[in-house]
Amino acid sequence: MNTRNKWVATVASIWIQCTSGSSYAFGIYSPVLKSSQNYDQSTLDFIAVFKDIGANVGLLSGLLYAAVAIPSSPSHSSSSSSSSSSPSSSYYGIGGPWVVHAAGAIQCFIGYFFMWLSVIGFIPRSPVPLMCFFMFLAAHAQTFFNTANVVTGVQNFPDYSGTIVGVMKGFLGLSGAILIQVYDTIFEGNPSSFLLMLALLPTIVPFILMSLVRIYHTNTGNDKKHLNDFSVIALVTAAYLMVIIILENIVSLKLWARILTFIVLLLLLASHLSIAIRAQLRDSQSLVQTSSLERTRDPVGYHEVPSDVDKKLITNDKKKILGEEDLNLLQAMRTGNFWMLFIAMACGMGSGLATVNNISQIGGSLGYSSVETSTLVSLWSIWNFLGRFVAGYVSDYFLHLRGWSRPLFMIITLASMSIGHVVIASGLPGALYAGSVLVGVCYGSQWSLMPTITSEIFGVRHMGTIFNTISIASPVGSYILSVRVVGYIYDKETSAGGSRCSGTHCFMLSFFIMASVTLMGSVVAFGLFLRTRKFYKLVICRRLQHFASHEEGI
Repeated sequence: MNTRNKWVATVASIWIQCTSGSSYAFGIYSPVLKSSQNYDQSTLDFIAVFKDIGANVGLLSGLLYAAVAIPSSPSHSSSSSSSSSSPSSSYYGIGGPWVVHAAGAIQCFIGYFFMWLSVIGFIPRSPVPLMCFFMFLAAHAQTFFNTANVVTGVQNFPDYSGTIVGVMKGFLGLSGAILIQVYDTIFEGNPSSFLLMLALLPTIVPFILMSLVRIYHTNTGNDKKHLNDFSVIALVTAAYLMVIIILENIVSLKLWARILTFIVLLLLLASHLSIAIRAQLRDSQSLVQTSSLERTRDPVGYHEVPSDVDKKLITNDKKKILGEEDLNLLQAMRTGNFWMLFIAMACGMGSGLATVNNISQIGGSLGYSSVETSTLVSLWSIWNFLGRFVAGYVSDYFLHLRGWSRPLFMIITLASMSIGHVVIASGLPGALYAGSVLVGVCYGSQWSLMPTITSEIFGVRHMGTIFNTISIASPVGSYILSVRVVGYIYDKETSAGGSRCSGTHCFMLSFFIMASVTLMGSVVAFGLFLRTRKFYKLVICRRLQHFASHEEGI
């Protein structure tokens, strides 16, 4: 099997994403971190903010990717007409996406390894600023893995960017549940060992697979079908994990049962390789047929001439509306679209992170057991995945079919998130489960919609730098809502001299405030929708029509 194609690169990226979301498992080791270091809730939330900053401030990863991974040839454009049969991956600046993966793996190991040493007492209890640095470093690795995999995926599938971003971001969200399954199988009941696992597993996997993740500008007309196959496996994996998580909450599985369920999970993840093999075989057959047809055509190349004219019209329309074909970071930051995206993301991502960071404490205040709160953390990864995957796939579907712009879906999901916060605030029996489903799905959808909108509005070349800069909105919102709102109100509601608050009053006001914030974010997203509606109609839809006609020609 030839390993140098975009399908193998996609499988390698998916597998790396499956181990990259350690920041979503914070609820598993946060209690032992709090108890071993003698932190109060505000201090723990303060450290969690550095986790959020590290996991979302990916400016360095974006700059590194642009420097070492974007081909210097003009084929980096997001045009959908690229039909070359040979990959362009051999033409990089000074490296490739593997450099970005390696930088992330090193940071991941250092951050979690020193946290583990501090928790087990091998080194003296770390001062809060030093622990914040360890947390930042460990979480910052996630941006390097994510940037390398997402931007490479968009480069390889520019006309189905929503779907590929949804798959990549979806598996990143699902990785929290996957890592917890590894923990339950090997280290159950020992959260300090979970920290050691987080230092090793997300470091080893990228080092093994990073050489396979490359950019290939090829299109044989079967991309959507093969991407749908990846999507089916993603949904089956998520459903399987959800069943296992619920089952573990009902009955206590014996060791042999946990090992068996984990083996099945590994087989599901390994099945991605069969898709890559089938895709490679079909693409090879398609290329042979295309070459045969080309030899019977007019040597002038009547099919290609209109294609070039269409490309020029698309580029001219984009320059007319936005001023540039591909904006760099500074140019993007001078536009209103950038800051509207930033504000909307601060409202949505910030409130979502504030929820997941405090989910163990919320569950404790409402009388949930430690097993139930652990289940909530695992299920959050499932809802996070569904939001990322469904938002990418559905927005692609309606954009291709009806011409609906992606900001419209951002409006819907942020408004729905506001409802989820109100449900949690009610404190009714089962409200935390129902509310976390809605908040988790809507939170995940932002991580799929924002990078895709970024690539369409600002271009692909500097996509990694721009969307990682917009991601800074997430820790900004998380700091305000998690520390200044949730943590402050929780500590204020805690009885004097106590360390734990019990009752619905502990978080009710906090979640009503977050509901108002996400509703405001929906209004801002509506403004972005109005500003970009003409752009989507004249540029993106024309590009997709051009791609559809080209695909029929194949």
